[in-house]
Amino acid sequence: MRLTFFYRNIQKLSDEELLILFQKKQETDYLGELYKRYMHLVHGVCLKYLKTPDMAEDAVISIYEKLQTEISNHNIKNFKSWLYVVTKNYCLMQLRKTKPGQIILSDSEAELSAFMENETELHPIDSDDNSEETEKALAACIKRLKAEQKKCIRLFYFEQKSYREIAEELKTEIKKIKSLIQNGKRNLKICLEAKK
Repeated sequence: MRLTFFYRNIQKLSDEELLILFQKKQETDYLGELYKRYMHLVHGVCLKYLKTPDMAEDAVISIYEKLQTEISNHNIKNFKSWLYVVTKNYCLMQLRKTKPGQIILSDSEAELSAFMENETELHPIDSDDNSEETEKALAACIKRLKAEQKKCIRLFYFEQKSYREIAEELKTEIKKIKSLIQNGKRNLKICLEAKK
């Protein structure tokens, strides 16, 4: 009975809460629940890069094992976008091992970014630097963005909504949402650099 109650409650926790609990207690139940939420997305990314279902399934398991040891070394703000970067890097490493010098990135990058952030280079808004000074500078720069960019940045980073969810909420195309977020990030970077 208590076990059922535990699992019912664990499913109600946010990504952030599960992450904190795993980092504190190192209990795989928390990481397992968190990973389960995005496992189908990880599988999709692996399938796009590695091309075969068997390789993709093996990668999904290997990435989960990798997370168990590496996740505590990072201060993660947005688990979903961080997991995408980890997944993509893992797949690229596998491709380098099997086909050195022959890696060609697929055109599906735009499709993948419909549900996950697609930049491997961390922008200040994605970074682990959560000092009070950085947070204040970021908040001030967000206020200076154009209304549409500000709305998209807030929905994507602070409410952790996907491009698709934002597009539906704002009744516009995913392509436009992606563009607003990328331009917003670029403007934030310029603003933050000017404040240094």
